[in-house]
Amino acid sequence: MLQPSTRVLVDATLGDGGHSLAMLERGEPQLRIVGLDVDPESLKIAQQRLASYQSQCSLIKGNFRHIASLLASVGVATVDGILADLGISSRQIDVPERGLSYLEEGPLDLRLDPSLPHSAAELIATLEQDELVRLLRDYGEEQRAKPIARAIVKERCVRAIGSSTALRKIIEGVVRGPLQIKSVARVFQALRIAVNDELGALREFLQKAFSVLAPHGRLCVISYHSLEDRIVKEFFRGVARACTCPPEFPVCVCGKKSEAIVLTSKPITPSADEIKRNPRARSAKLRVLQKRA
Repeated sequence: MLQPSTRVLVDATLGDGGHSLAMLERGEPQLRIVGLDVDPESLKIAQQRLASYQSQCSLIKGNFRHIASLLASVGVATVDGILADLGISSRQIDVPERGLSYLEEGPLDLRLDPSLPHSAAELIATLEQDELVRLLRDYGEEQRAKPIARAIVKERCVRAIGSSTALRKIIEGVVRGPLQIKSVARVFQALRIAVNDELGALREFLQKAFSVLAPHGRLCVISYHSLEDRIVKEFFRGVARACTCPPEFPVCVCGKKSEAIVLTSKPITPSADEIKRNPRARSAKLRVLQKRA
């Protein structure tokens, strides 16, 4: 990530500042970091953690999908490196009041940005049953989407589904056995993705991040589930690919040139030791792209 020429680096998913702190602690006095996050609480914690490097940091509240305009707001046009860690921070999950966990009693919220207009509770209260089925299939890859959606609609006719445990009980009433907890996780994932428009934001981010990347600059993305990883992989392949003409064409007529080099032919995954220290990292996949000159 850090090359000798790196001067400006974007931590596009700042969180509590862990990645930024690790890079600043390498002792590169010329390094400037621009940190982005939608969560005001995360920004506050990151500001405290990075206080010793205040002169090297610009922390901004905003969604990484708006990376170009957010950078422009602090006078930055191009950058040498961009890191996006698409996982939710452990602190956010472990605070029941945030409504991001299915393991603890809390409001059925799932908003990463508290200023977003609609919570998960509002979403499942208003969607039609077939829309719920589609959401659970598309964003959660849940095989029991139809009976779970039917049970949600049946329950909401009796009472509002306002807590994480209330929704979890509905899912557990449909899915039995050892796969139960995985279905719960997939349903909550699907709702979180929908509430935060995570996949739409990721697609927009990748396009705009590449546009602000300087020649030889690197884009590093850590994903945690197949939906995210598929989008990242396809984008990387697209900008790295040269000719896109059909294979039966004898010569290239499209004129497309490769704009980048994919530095990770296969994603980098955590070691057994890292997973032991941080079990939540077990599904992480790191892909790295370098922009051509």
